[in-house]
Amino acid sequence: MALPRCLTIAGSDSGGGAGIQADLKTFAALGVYGMSALTAVTAQNTIGVQGVIELPAAFVGQQIDSVVSDIGVDAVKTGMLANAEIIAVVAEKARVYRWPALVIDPVMVAKSGDPLLHPAAQTALIELLLPLATIVTPNLPEARALTGMAIETVAEMEQAAQAIHRMGPRWVLVKGGHLQGDSIDVLYDGVQYRYFTSPRIETRHTHGTGCTFASAIAAGLAKALPVPEAVQAAKEYITLALRHAPGLGHGHGPVHHFAAWYEQTA
Repeated sequence: MALPRCLTIAGSDSGGGAGIQADLKTFAALGVYGMSALTAVTAQNTIGVQGVIELPAAFVGQQIDSVVSDIGVDAVKTGMLANAEIIAVVAEKARVYRWPALVIDPVMVAKSGDPLLHPAAQTALIELLLPLATIVTPNLPEARALTGMAIETVAEMEQAAQAIHRMGPRWVLVKGGHLQGDSIDVLYDGVQYRYFTSPRIETRHTHGTGCTFASAIAAGLAKALPVPEAVQAAKEYITLALRHAPGLGHGHGPVHHFAAWYEQTA
């Protein structure tokens, strides 16, 4: 059986907890061959983002062409896209190559609060990329930014999912990690809501959870899982990774991407 292939189009996190580093770790942990197209390089740790260098949009496209034309992809996940020019290139490549699955993690702000998407690029994200998505995975601050809605309850998460679904993606997963109580995520396909709940894990080590969750969904889709099953498997994966966070750094530390492997070999 051919090894499932996932491409991440995202920024680099020098601290290793988020971005392409988290994506590639997740792909490896879930038995998927990972590839990357870098959009930006950051000087970043658990405390914050100290510097960002954005790569030329044409070069981002060249990376995508190199990977897709030779190795091919079964699923693509996007993270930090930085600016409107890069978003336009990624949307163009998505249309040309007609990827089997496209997971959009609408990365706008780092865990530390540092911005990771130019404000003007939000319009490009909504108009050019979301209509091509198999699934988009906003957390509550991202869902608020996309919709302009106040979201404080599960009912308001459902309303936000409806609003984002009207922007064009086939599925919307609004993640409720910023609410109180158990962690509940709402999945919506335009007709039906599905809910994914796990006990809240009290930890400050949550850096890269959004990247990791979206990459785990992409890995499931690359294995030909239906979207709800891919989300359920990803929810279980990120919950275990959070529970076994290694406690690194002085700020928001990373999760443990290989927690299941370490449990098996302990």
